[in-house]
Parts: sequence; structure tokens; C-alpha cells
Amino acid sequence: MTAAVPGIAGRRSSRTPSEPVVVGGQMPEPDLDAATVAARAFLEALGVDLGAPGLDRTPHRMATAYAEMFRPRPFKMTTFANDEGYDEMVVARDIPFTSVCEHHLLPFIGTATVGYLPGDRILGLSKLARVVELFAKRPQVQERLTQQIARFLDDHLLARGVGVVLSAEHTCMTVRGVQAKGSSTTTSALLGRIREDARTRAEFLSLASH
Repeated sequence: MTAAVPGIAGRRSSRTPSEPVVVGGQMPEPDLDAATVAARAFLEALGVDLGAPGLDRTPHRMATAYAEMFRPRPFKMTTFANDEGYDEMVVARDIPFTSVCEHHLLPFIGTATVGYLPGDRILGLSKLARVVELFAKRPQVQERLTQQIARFLDDHLLARGVGVVLSAEHTCMTVRGVQAKGSSTTTSALLGRIREDARTRAEFLSLASH
């Protein structure tokens, strides 16, 4: 099992958590030329006048933008020995993310709260944001994205508990269809002690809501 697989199974890895794993770098290079041709045909089919001032380069810019939104930056998932025996919750709040709704290919934008109860290993705080980006930069639904972040951390950290809360505005809901401007969607995924112990679950959710 690798991070390149879109769906992460909810099972423990046989790998020891001290091994650094490079994730996010296994995707093939995008074919921007082909994407630009396709974007031009798509826009022309919708009646967009690409000969108008400012629009000639739009197909290339569109292809480049989607390539960026679908391509997470590679990073090393390195953990460190919990030498101090820290056993309280670690929570990173307000991690910004942008993903793309797989139904309409329109962005949804929000923030993530990610927390865990350390076991024998701890993780650099910046890596929590990197894991969010790893799964956000692809066609997604928010429910799956939330679960993938939690299961990935559970698998690679071997923590005593993991909690993830995402809150996002979906432009497929606010700029089209029902046009429910200002609405947001919140999802959560809780694993291990954060799910099973009522007091620990309440502590995490309280921290996530402030």
C-alpha cells in the first residue's frame, strides 16, 4: 500500500513507523500541451470567444491551473521518537486547503483541524498540513477526503487516536445549482481512542470548534 493509491485502506501497515516515506511524488507528469488543446475545444464548444482580448492564452492557463490543483507536492513522512513520553493530544487547527469536487470539477475551499494522541512516535507539525494537501489535490468528495487523511495518519503514525474535522465551502453549491451562498459543509473522522473514549472525543471536538 502506498500513498499514491487514491483510496487508503483502514488497516495497519507492516512497515515500522520510523521509516521515512516519500509521498506525493509518484504521479506522472501532466501533458500540458494535450490539456491545452482539450481546454480550447471545451471552451469553444461552450461558445467562448477565444479571439477576444485576454482570452487567447486562457486554455493554457486553464490546463496549468488544473494540473496544479491535481498535483500534491512530494514530502518525506518522517516521524521522531517520542523521547519525552508526551501523551496529550496534538492538534493543528485552521489548516487551509483547496480541493476539486469530482462531480463538477469546481473548487471547494476550507480549513482542516487534524489531531492525534501520540504513541511511540511524533510527527513534525508541518507534515499534518502536507497530509491534508496530499489528499486534497485531486478530484474529491469531502467525506472521502476526511477519512483518507485520518486513515493515512493512523496507518503511518500508529497513534493511539486520530481526529480530523474539515469545514469547506463548495462552489458547486454556491455559484451554480441552488446557489446557496455562504453555506459550508463540516465532516469529521475519528479513529482509535478519540472515537472510542467519550471524554477524549469531547476534548478533540471542543478544540476543533474553537
